[in-house]
Amino acid sequence: MKTLDAKLAALAERPGGPEFIICYAADPDMGGGLRPTVGEGTDPAAWRDEMAAMVEKADIDILLASVSTMDDLVRDRRLFDHSPVTAAIRANDTTDIWAIRGGTYADHPSRPFATTTVREAMYGTLHPGVDQDVDVPIGLWSITFNNDIEADERSLLRYRDFRREAASEGFRHFLEVFNPNVDPRLSGPVGPYVNDCIGRMLAGVPRASRPEFLKVAYNGPEAMEELAAGLGITVGILGGPASTTHDTFALVHQAKRHGARLALFGRRIKGAESPILLTELLRAVADEQIEPEAACREYHGRMADAGITPVRSLDDDLVIHTPELTP
Repeated sequence: MKTLDAKLAALAERPGGPEFIICYAADPDMGGGLRPTVGEGTDPAAWRDEMAAMVEKADIDILLASVSTMDDLVRDRRLFDHSPVTAAIRANDTTDIWAIRGGTYADHPSRPFATTTVREAMYGTLHPGVDQDVDVPIGLWSITFNNDIEADERSLLRYRDFRREAASEGFRHFLEVFNPNVDPRLSGPVGPYVNDCIGRMLAGVPRASRPEFLKVAYNGPEAMEELAAGLGITVGILGGPASTTHDTFALVHQAKRHGARLALFGRRIKGAESPILLTELLRAVADEQIEPEAACREYHGRMADAGITPVRSLDDDLVIHTPELTP
């Protein structure tokens, strides 16, 4: 059994249990095009080899990538055939993640665009054979609420259409809800607003069509506890911008303390000096085998042993930047 399925089953039976799911979001090409995979000096072949090594090591439970990347990892290399790691794809590439060089798309309310179709994501083709197996069983759907009636209605309608399409193909999904990407002109803090948007939306979705789990920005302890207690599904956090190693470990540690049971990190892993070592220690932090500060020190010690030059000094890497993290 895939570790994702085993952990979701355990959490359904015992909400608040110790299980914790880690997803590596290795899909920057869906938002940044060539910039994050070539323009920043990344070798695309080496980057995919690194993903393959992470799948083999299996400190993560899910590898999320673009449909085109999964052509290589799933269909050509067959990496997931006997792996406990689950292959997942980004099912929609909303305009608020379009970080195109010179572009200003993210300055406008998010639009729920999707390049791929569910069938292409599952099979790699629009016309699978009668006996063709599903290669990718699950995908991430993203939605952003901006307190804008037209924009938010458009996103909700598209999510309804996607659920219909996914159900017809037997495709599972999990849901990402971003904080507003433009000024939402709220009369209160963003956490309760996002929580209520999620609760209102999912109130109209039956159990059979609900997402497998949810990931949101960490808007502080109270917002996470409210969401984890009020939805009846597993809730996790997204990583947001890259930060220090201690910040990354502390974010997982504190979010889990307040009800999160999943972390989906992209830039925080991809930007690490050693993504494989980082995820190994991230797993140890998530499983409460080591404290965040000790894990950061361990990370630097093991980098030194491996001859890896750190981007920051240990003192600088111990700094916490995420404002919602409290001592």
